[in-house]
Amino acid sequence: MTIKVNKLTKEFHLYNNQISYIFRVLEKSNQLEHLYFGRRINHRDSFSHLIEREVRPSCNMFEGDHTSSLEHIKQEYPSFGTTDFRYPAHMVTNQIRSHITNYQYQSYQIIPGKPALENLPATYVEDSNEADTLEITLIDEVLQSKLFLSYTIYSKRNVICRNARFINTGAEAFYINNAMSTSVDFPDDEFEMLHLAGAWAREAHVEVQKISKGVQSIYSARGASSHTHNPFLALKRLDTTEHTGEVYGFSLVYSGNFLGQVEVDTYSVTRVMMGINPFQFKWKLNPNETFQTPECVMVYSNEGMNGMSQTYHDLYRTRLARGYWRDRERPILINNWEATYFNFNEEKILSIAKTARDFGIELFVLDDGWFGKRNDDTSSLGDWFEDKEKLPNGIQGLSEKIEALGMKFGLWFEPEMVCKDTKLFQQHPDWIIATPNRRASHGRNQFVLDFSRNEVVDHIFTLMDNILSKSKISYIKWDMNRHMTEIYSTSLEFDQQGEVAHRYILGVYRLYERLIEKYPQILFESCAGGGARFDPGLLYYAPQAWASDDTDAAERLKIQYGTSMVYPLSSIGSHVSAVPNHQVGRITPIDTRANVAYFGTFGYELDITNLSDEDKYKVNAQTSFFKEKRQLIQNGHFYRLLNPFESNEVSWMVVSEDKKEAMVGYYKVLAKPNDKYYRIKLKGLDPNTLYAIEGKETTHYGDELMNIGIVLAEDYTDRAGEYWSREKLGDFSSQLFLLKEVNV
Repeated sequence: MTIKVNKLTKEFHLYNNQISYIFRVLEKSNQLEHLYFGRRINHRDSFSHLIEREVRPSCNMFEGDHTSSLEHIKQEYPSFGTTDFRYPAHMVTNQIRSHITNYQYQSYQIIPGKPALENLPATYVEDSNEADTLEITLIDEVLQSKLFLSYTIYSKRNVICRNARFINTGAEAFYINNAMSTSVDFPDDEFEMLHLAGAWAREAHVEVQKISKGVQSIYSARGASSHTHNPFLALKRLDTTEHTGEVYGFSLVYSGNFLGQVEVDTYSVTRVMMGINPFQFKWKLNPNETFQTPECVMVYSNEGMNGMSQTYHDLYRTRLARGYWRDRERPILINNWEATYFNFNEEKILSIAKTARDFGIELFVLDDGWFGKRNDDTSSLGDWFEDKEKLPNGIQGLSEKIEALGMKFGLWFEPEMVCKDTKLFQQHPDWIIATPNRRASHGRNQFVLDFSRNEVVDHIFTLMDNILSKSKISYIKWDMNRHMTEIYSTSLEFDQQGEVAHRYILGVYRLYERLIEKYPQILFESCAGGGARFDPGLLYYAPQAWASDDTDAAERLKIQYGTSMVYPLSSIGSHVSAVPNHQVGRITPIDTRANVAYFGTFGYELDITNLSDEDKYKVNAQTSFFKEKRQLIQNGHFYRLLNPFESNEVSWMVVSEDKKEAMVGYYKVLAKPNDKYYRIKLKGLDPNTLYAIEGKETTHYGDELMNIGIVLAEDYTDRAGEYWSREKLGDFSSQLFLLKEVNV
């Protein structure tokens, strides 16, 4: 890992054994020109030969200089209105209401390691030798402002992390209307854009489109990163596949409104930007104040989409997630939501817990309905007091009884919401996000508390702390079931209303941080109506997230496949639920439900007391199996083999770091008559290692399994009668293949 600076030509080259990132300072304007981002190239004293300048019809910055148009210069952090007519990475309104800026290079510093971001989640290092950070200082003398651009390169990861920080060094306030976390100009447009789109119950569906002239974007303006678009996009070359070819990933470590935008200009230059959504954003920056953007994590891979994903997985699992649970095996849990919904009492909860305990389940999670008079979704959010009619011994008493069974206890909260029938709302009606003199829209019969206000966050912390401090709670499911409307805070001045959505997310982070600081051994799982806030920002606080409220095994093949583009298996909440499935009504075998859910954190969401004896036997076997394999699943390298968006078959696998063990999941959604022969070509094995496949008498070298594959058909020579009488697997079938090294 090296950052080389040519002080004479003012060129910067960040590189390690895998990637290079190069930019320079323009001679006349002192702005930053982007030269290269991609596969590592050898360092040289100057890369000036990469400069491209031809005379084109355009406006130019300097009289008599016909090649000084920023419209035709690839840039690092572009502005608008001084000869560049593409969308900018930043926009500031100054004291005379001008939007023109001119941030010019002033200096640089190289910082060993990776500085933390103030009040924001970010990737980190545990040793300063893991990374170096280049910080560029630019100054706008008219605006009286400094801009710091930060670039971190890891020593052994094909990762560049970027963020920006504005400081008002003047005597008057100005307004930031746009502040992207990163901007990169690529020299061509031979890319497809891949992103994760969806809606409630069908999150993280993979979308791919050829980029074209103009603007294509993903975004959220809902106050959360959203079900609709995940804060991630990738640009992949046209011939890139899962395992070959070039791809550039952009992932925003943020949980609020965001924009990921790709703009192709008339000369086929591709500009990628990612950051806080500038729509309805306006931040008043007073003298001596600082505004910090979130971090964007940029990954380059020349080993296809799976290579990019593995880089994100390893980084986010070990250098974004943190704390007590980062490296520990996650407990198998059972959640009562789909078992009981709101209709439960202590006796029913304990009966589920006792049965679950007998089948090896380690954690019982009490979901919605334990507080206030919460018998449906119309009331009580905000009154975090036990319903003593349901739970006469309270959460404290229930948690102690669960622990006495030998299990851990977890609890559901939705801290950011309030219902109007509560003491909280009656005492503080101004604590919701709502616009004066306008109707306040409801969502799921609830309203959004104004977490931009410190006193609101403090109050909710106190209510939660009252429960946590006296109970034996090892896990919290943190839910958020509606988005923001009528965004306004009565605690802010009229010219600060554009700050509310971002301040709200900072408040969410602040509450998480306070709870983690006081209760470091609680395992947090984030949830937002499923995957509406499954983003890197929350992984910093909650090392796992509920991927979707849709628990159907067939639908989860798509949801978990898409989620794995960015997020490690250790973060993907995945449960075996009841059938017919409560979201789609589908009936799938319990074996398939487990075989899908294994590739995540694994748990159950059903009334285990009502299962058949056969299914109870299978649950017992499933929990034993997962305990044996969860270290492999949590820490192994994940490979996507067959794509559910392109095929009736789906397959993926996880391989141990030492390549001595692997687990392959294979799923066939619909059965077919008189079908073709099938094989699964594996990935990531040692080609010279001999592997045994559990249940098969043969052994196979890794090269055979990767180039020929696992042959799924059987040899029925001289066994025709057996073939015709065999049991048909039917729809939604699945198989697991367990591979282990054979000592020769």
